[in-house]
Amino acid sequence: MAIHLKKISRTVVVAASAVAALGASFPLLAAAETFPSRPVTFVVPFPPGGPTDAMARTLGVALTQALGQSVIVENRAGAGGNIGAEALARAKPDGYTIMFGTSGPLAINKSLYSKIGYDPVTSFAPVIRVGYLPNVLAVHPSVKANSVQELIALDKAKPGSLNYASSGNGASSHLAGVLFNQKAQTSLQHVPYKGTGPALNDLLAGQVDMSFTDILTAMPYVQSGKLKIIGVATEKRSQAMPGVPTIAEQGLPGYDVSVFFGVVAPAGTPAQRIAILNQAFRKALVSEKVRTTFASQGLEPAPDLTAEGLGRFIPEEVAKWKAVVLASGAVLD
Repeated sequence: MAIHLKKISRTVVVAASAVAALGASFPLLAAAETFPSRPVTFVVPFPPGGPTDAMARTLGVALTQALGQSVIVENRAGAGGNIGAEALARAKPDGYTIMFGTSGPLAINKSLYSKIGYDPVTSFAPVIRVGYLPNVLAVHPSVKANSVQELIALDKAKPGSLNYASSGNGASSHLAGVLFNQKAQTSLQHVPYKGTGPALNDLLAGQVDMSFTDILTAMPYVQSGKLKIIGVATEKRSQAMPGVPTIAEQGLPGYDVSVFFGVVAPAGTPAQRIAILNQAFRKALVSEKVRTTFASQGLEPAPDLTAEGLGRFIPEEVAKWKAVVLASGAVLD
């Protein structure tokens, strides 16, 4: 009988120990399931001080409030955004490292760069499309065209006589002209510069005829009469210039060279955490501070704020820009 009691006693002790150990593990299990439980790193693949960095920092503040955890903006600049994108692709897929990407690293660079260490479609899990920055076709007042069709007619009358400035070979301002030539069957000549500043200076001086630039850069010069806008390079009209028709509605359907902004996480990030991040960004985007700041920067809201929407959009952009890059002949190392 004593032997049986010892066995029972030993069994009770073992069972009690197991229960105690399991109970001690409950807080750890709960912590593992709580997201986020520590700061989130928000990678910006461009230098500090630029428009993308400014938008990310505005979002970061609102996101901190929405998530209840600190959001640390980390600049990983270089190679047109590729350095930061490659770092994100290698990051642990736990939702604690995300990236604020643009058309470059999330669509164009795959075809533009000869060597790239990630794939914008397969290396990332989409979180949300934040918005897009409209580009415009800005023309020097000396050019005798006040619409896209008049510009096309000028080119047809004297092929190769009109030129456009860009911030460099392979830049979005270069590829915008390539796409325009493709759709309009024109022969606008490309004049590359080392940056937006030099290109704008020569445009204002009348050394070049036109440029595809962002709406914020062009606006002050349009207001002073130094430039004129003959078309907005987005699918829909800009809220900042509602009276200016799009290039698409002036006879070039499908023409859209706006710069989009989207948030992605490493591929394999749990869907539940993607959903939490998506909801936090939605909350941030409707806050008064973010809405007014983005509006002042010319950013248009995205038409679809779902993660799935960005997941469909990125492959479409990759395919569109692949054809444009091939036509341009631009290749970067």
